[in-house]
Amino acid sequence: MAFESLSDKLQNIFKGLKKKGKLTEKDVKDALREVKMALLEADVNFKVVKTFVKSVQERATGHEVLESLTPGQQVIKIVNEELIKLMGDSNNELTYNKDGITVFMMVGLQGAGKTTTSAKISGNIKKKGKKPLLVACDIYRPAAIKQLQVVGAQLDVPVFTMGDNHNPVNIAKAGIEYAKNNGNDVVIIDTAGRLHIDENMMGELIEIKESLKPQETLLVVDAMTGQDAVTVAETFNEKIGVDGVILTKLDGDTRGGAAISVRSVTDKPIKFVGMGEKLTDLEPFHPERMASRILGMGDVLTLIEKAQESIDEKQALEMERKLRNAEFTFDDFLEQMQQVKKMGNLSSIIGMIPGMGQQLKDVEIDDNEIYKVEAIILSMTKEERANPNILNPSRKKRIALGCGRSIHDVNKLVKQYDQSKKMMKQFSGMMKGKGKKGMFKFPFL
Repeated sequence: MAFESLSDKLQNIFKGLKKKGKLTEKDVKDALREVKMALLEADVNFKVVKTFVKSVQERATGHEVLESLTPGQQVIKIVNEELIKLMGDSNNELTYNKDGITVFMMVGLQGAGKTTTSAKISGNIKKKGKKPLLVACDIYRPAAIKQLQVVGAQLDVPVFTMGDNHNPVNIAKAGIEYAKNNGNDVVIIDTAGRLHIDENMMGELIEIKESLKPQETLLVVDAMTGQDAVTVAETFNEKIGVDGVILTKLDGDTRGGAAISVRSVTDKPIKFVGMGEKLTDLEPFHPERMASRILGMGDVLTLIEKAQESIDEKQALEMERKLRNAEFTFDDFLEQMQQVKKMGNLSSIIGMIPGMGQQLKDVEIDDNEIYKVEAIILSMTKEERANPNILNPSRKKRIALGCGRSIHDVNKLVKQYDQSKKMMKQFSGMMKGKGKKGMFKFPFL
């Protein structure tokens, strides 16, 4: 889970502060010394940590905080506000050219996920009613053009290519002409990367940028490289100038140092974060929501947005009706799981639920469990799925053999189904007034 180790450490530090009725200056300084160590262990830039701790200490050792009725809560509030300030104060959306075609130029090193991210952004833009075009300008990496065509096809976004025998500047220019002639209003240029920063790559990128004058140059960096990600961002910004940063693989980075450091070091906003391998797993970066996740407070707003995008309202309302009338079957159970699956990586979803990350920190969340559950349910007959009460030992044995699982797995699923049914009935409609209903307890946890 993103920020898992940092979040655990900070929550333990603040738990100690909240237990104390009164705080002294020494209490605050001792706690902030631990915060400092936690941030450094999370691979946050040393200068950033130093400035952050200094700012928090100046605010947290004031008379108003130390003499308040809830000093521990006040310190946490200050840490939250300073984290938000560090990561950018507000979310920074993509900007578009008011007249004519908007060009976004994607840059970064090989392996950061630039090509996939280019496609993810095109999908994001398409949802806004625009007509994006992907342009393949990486003529060096084997299969880079083919990869862009494959991911573009999955999102139904056209890809312009001239093969790998042309100059990238000419390909980019031809791509823009193609967009003009085919009604595309946004062009995303997927440029070539290298395994490390070199003069040839930078020279080519500068040439493309000067020729195209893109609306925004977006740098893609791998969050899992920590300090290296910050160094890469700093160098790209100095050499060619970037307008925003996209952090990939944040879901796999338990430390999160890059997300906290990049904005402060480069003074460039983080625009998006990659939170999974699916082409829909790209989230706009909201500093206040990210700070909330880091401090273990969850991120309900992003969870609701994901639900609104992924969960069909009519199906959710129908599910609710079935629950009220005790008609909920294994088919409905399966349908609910499939809707939750659309929302993305389970670990990242759980991290958005306040308090859940801490409660489940020792539980291994395996996305493949969904497929195991699906296999068991699909091995049942239509009658068994509609009426689970008839599942006797011999039927369970047949189901287990049919899907290659054990009888224990089948019994476990039946038990989870019964528990989930009760929980879903209890929490049915909990999102009333938020846009969608049907956000129930995950059946496989």
